[in-house]
Amino acid sequence: MTALTVLYKFWSEYTKNTPKKLKIIDAYLLYVFLTGVIQFVYCCLVGTFPFNSFLSGFISCVSCFILGVCLRLQVNPQNRSQFHGISPERGFADFIFAHIILHIVIMNFIG
Repeated sequence: MTALTVLYKFWSEYTKNTPKKLKIIDAYLLYVFLTGVIQFVYCCLVGTFPFNSFLSGFISCVSCFILGVCLRLQVNPQNRSQFHGISPERGFADFIFAHIILHIVIMNFIG
């Protein structure tokens, strides 16, 4: 099997079997990941003069990615047995609450 065949099979299975909610979360995760990569590349090329700003932005991207992965795990119907007693709505509320706390800390760290 070539790499293109594997990627095509992966993409067709993903689009066919993945619920729309999980695809939206995956798009958010891709966006946050690419934002972190761009910040890191910018830091390597230009420098870290306002170091607190770079550190806050990068830590924010990493933390948002981790919170998004946790949300995806809780919302995924295949993981329902591991998160009994936690509804997808509760998982989303926890995600929003954690983001609010995260961004308050990040804004405080920027100075």
